[in-house]
Amino acid sequence: MPTFKFDLQKLHRRSIRLKGYDYSQAGAYFVTLVTYQRDCLFGEIRDAKMALNDFGKIADECWCAIPDHFPFVELGAHVIMPNHVHGIIIITDGGMRRGTPWRAPTERTPTPHFGKTIPGSIAAIIGQYKSSVSRIIKQKHNATGIWQRNYYEHIIRDEKDLQRITDYIETNPLRWNDDDENPVNVLR
Repeated sequence: MPTFKFDLQKLHRRSIRLKGYDYSQAGAYFVTLVTYQRDCLFGEIRDAKMALNDFGKIADECWCAIPDHFPFVELGAHVIMPNHVHGIIIITDGGMRRGTPWRAPTERTPTPHFGKTIPGSIAAIIGQYKSSVSRIIKQKHNATGIWQRNYYEHIIRDEKDLQRITDYIETNPLRWNDDDENPVNVLR
């Protein structure tokens, strides 16, 4: 039987999260989720507009349903692209949360749960969303391997940042030909 050498440095991914930041506190967050191997699973761009296929419609419906599962969440702009999703998630002041709904505080709050998913956090919301999309697509289409591991997030700091990101999301289909996530551009 062959033996395999494991390089723990390669297997252990560094977290891209702001260490010590409480991602369950009130604030606005810009997130990007990418499909596995950047496959165009959700539809295609036609005439600079996103045309959702069945998978894309499921991804969109699940995104819009996030506040049904997390009542302290409001949604800003979002777009389902052929192989990724951009959206703004706003965690409101739901009693135990701090801050204002449009600006994530810059203070770092140590958390004893570092490395674990905190209920009500961005990680919990994204995890539930990705799981729901994957489960429904598997049930309806018997397909698996929907998402790439992890996600990108950006803490929205002020109204100017919010407007810039909203504009970016809303115009994303117009820029698909130049988008870094467009598989055509990866081959260039």
